[in-house]
Amino acid sequence: MDIQEIIISKVKEAVASIFEKELDSVELQATRKEFEGDVTVVVFPMLRVVKGNPQVIGEEIGAYLQANVSEVEKFNVVKGFLNLVISDAFFLNFFSDIYQNTTYGYVAPKDGDKAVMVEYSSPNTNKPLHLGHIRNNLLGYSVAEIIKASGKKVYKTQIINDRGIHICKSMLAWQKFGKGETPESTGLKGDKLVGNYYVAFDKAYKAEIETMVAQGADKETAEKEAPILLEAQEMLRKWEAGDPEVVKLWETMNGWVYEGFEITYKNLGVDFDKLYYESNTYLLGKDVVADGLERGVFYKKEDGSVWIDLTDEGLDEKIVLRADGTAVYMTQDIGTAIQRVKDYPDIGGLVYTVGNEQDYHFKVLFLILKKLGFDWAAHLYHLSYGMVDLPSGKMKSREGTVVDADDLISEMANTAEEISSELGKLDGFNEEEKQELYKTIGLGALKYYILKVDPKKRILFDPMESIDFQGNTGPFIQYTYARIQSILRKADFDYVNADIKSAYTLHEKERTLIKQLQLFPEIVQNAANNFSPAVVANYVYDLVKEFNSFYQNVPILGAEDTSEKTFRVQLAYKVGEVIANALNLMGIKVPERM
Repeated sequence: MDIQEIIISKVKEAVASIFEKELDSVELQATRKEFEGDVTVVVFPMLRVVKGNPQVIGEEIGAYLQANVSEVEKFNVVKGFLNLVISDAFFLNFFSDIYQNTTYGYVAPKDGDKAVMVEYSSPNTNKPLHLGHIRNNLLGYSVAEIIKASGKKVYKTQIINDRGIHICKSMLAWQKFGKGETPESTGLKGDKLVGNYYVAFDKAYKAEIETMVAQGADKETAEKEAPILLEAQEMLRKWEAGDPEVVKLWETMNGWVYEGFEITYKNLGVDFDKLYYESNTYLLGKDVVADGLERGVFYKKEDGSVWIDLTDEGLDEKIVLRADGTAVYMTQDIGTAIQRVKDYPDIGGLVYTVGNEQDYHFKVLFLILKKLGFDWAAHLYHLSYGMVDLPSGKMKSREGTVVDADDLISEMANTAEEISSELGKLDGFNEEEKQELYKTIGLGALKYYILKVDPKKRILFDPMESIDFQGNTGPFIQYTYARIQSILRKADFDYVNADIKSAYTLHEKERTLIKQLQLFPEIVQNAANNFSPAVVANYVYDLVKEFNSFYQNVPILGAEDTSEKTFRVQLAYKVGEVIANALNLMGIKVPERM
């Protein structure tokens, strides 16, 4: 039983003993810094049950706790807030328990527990990954790692959108303008090469529209009947019909893109357990619709199209099958969700990392799956996130104005190099070590800047602001970790196995740090429950601030007393480990030196 549980139990016992009343709940909070104490019991909610002066009630409960709870050393009451001072022995025993537990804060999955599948990335194969994909990947990967740390088995997946008019546009432009060039002949990553032809298609398409308008066609007609668009639509029809030549070109160009994506994922530090391809899943769901139609979940209109009426749930009517029998995206998503549970029968929930422009789509999808009777549909979650903007404005992929993911990752390392060189922080590093550190700092800055923001909020991303060695940034946290490692390297005695006696008197800064460490397991669970890496990011920033305050106010290696020096090095060691574990949940590496 932790200290909060002990206090809640004993407060209820005190109220029953002193006032002969029964409390349903007890509200606790951390004691405010301006008052003495570690845990505060809020008296005001008790007044519904216990009548009287809150100051007097607090005094009487405090006296009872001091007499009956060994961990409560003393107390004070401030305007109905009962502040409890917890004994040093309690904090020392707690620290002793967690000190050599390298997975502190993480929970191992239990046999028989349901797994969670997290989908993220899911790009189109007509262009490279861009800044928007970076937020998607970082969020999805981090949420998967946090859910795993909270005690659940996790499968990471994506569905690659490898079919449709978008890839046909790139394929057609390559046929027309490519002159047989390949990633090998150009030295370009395959996704970049294919993306260039998506831009080339758009340029040619716009030129044809201008020509048609100049020849007297109205703009709307020109947009629908431009020859190059009609050719792309014909290519899509041929692909769907299995035309060998078109399918071969599709396989070749998609193959280039997959290889390019793999490099970007590796550079970004994300991975997947299972890949799904839209070319394999786009027909899924049609049989489910047929079954749902029979059971009255769906209904058929006169033209033969199949719909679901969700007006009673505050939504609208949604088509699930066109009149010609072809599927819509909703049909495919229904079928893919069901297929995933067939592939992994232990799945109890799915998390979809998709931008907030798809909020309505997922409301409808989840409701349809519930109406179809799948019990796991109650555990579906749309990890909705806002756009990422740059100071220069919005991005448009068809015009070639996106911020390429690879370019941004490279730019972040370059920016880290510039700033590190100016600050003169890397004396004693060889060139290879410097380059590796620039990548670690740059990528850490990018990830932390994006993940520290609540997923639902829009982000204005400023690369220079993100690589600041002061403030709420990745490099500031990484630098504190490196500082701790420097302390440990200088500790020329065996601090690891030393036993600190419970008679040790804690300094206020030591006590504050231990209380911050106590929060980590709860933080991991809260972040998992809220699908929010921002919870972890803000926690580790607070931990780092507390450590730096400790470092500046309390001698560590310079402490004269051996017990003090040993304990403070142990405390620094554990703080460093928790920093590393917290950053690991966000996919951020820590440098041993900076």
